Amino acid sequence: MTSIRRSEPEPLIPKHGGYRKLKSFQLAQLIYDVTVRFCNRYIDRRSRTHDQMVQAARSGVQNIAEGSQASGTSKKMELKLTNVARASLEELRLDYEDFLRQRGFEVWPVGDPRRAALIARRPATVEDVSAWVQAVKARSGQSGRDGQSGPGRLSTASTSSTPSSYLDIAANAALTIIAVTCSLLDRQLAAQAAAFEQEGGFTERLYRVRTARKGKQ
Repeated sequence: MTSIRRSEPEPLIPKHGGYRKLKSFQLAQLIYDVTVRFCNRYIDRRSRTHDQMVQAARSGVQNIAEGSQASGTSKKMELKLTNVARASLEELRLDYEDFLRQRGFEVWPVGDPRRAALIARRPATVEDVSAWVQAVKARSGQSGRDGQSGPGRLSTASTSSTPSSYLDIAANAALTIIAVTCSLLDRQLAAQAAAFEQEGGFTERLYRVRTARKGKQ
């Protein structure tokens, strides 16, 4: 294993947490907010699908945060929980795709310009996503069957509406944000795995700290 040179003594418990600054955490929170609003408007609240989608979105947020906090004493746990977050978002992605497919809507392909436009917009809140959904709907030249709109909502439409409905755009917007977040988590997992392979976990760090202290005595 490559030796690790440090200018200062290695702490037994290094700095950890700080998950609120992670882009993956920020986007996972946005996915959760979007999913809660989407499910409340388009899916029967008594259905199992409603609960599963909301819980999968919540799991993405919670496990990123928990993994970041656990990293102080367990890089292995950090890696495990980050992977749970990634798996939860993959589950959510499949739910959105199934929802669209079962209703005859298209899942936008990776190269769809609408995906690129949303990514470039960098939405930070559910209101940002809502405004974008409405803008795309307005450009499509079609109106939702229920006529509902407004700057603070993912405008609702009948689940039997024609392609390019509010429902279709809102679901694909969620899928786009999920794809970006999953990509970030893949890179995060790769970095965590490399760090764990190089430096080991708490046991290895404890050994290094003890050895360093003995060397000073």
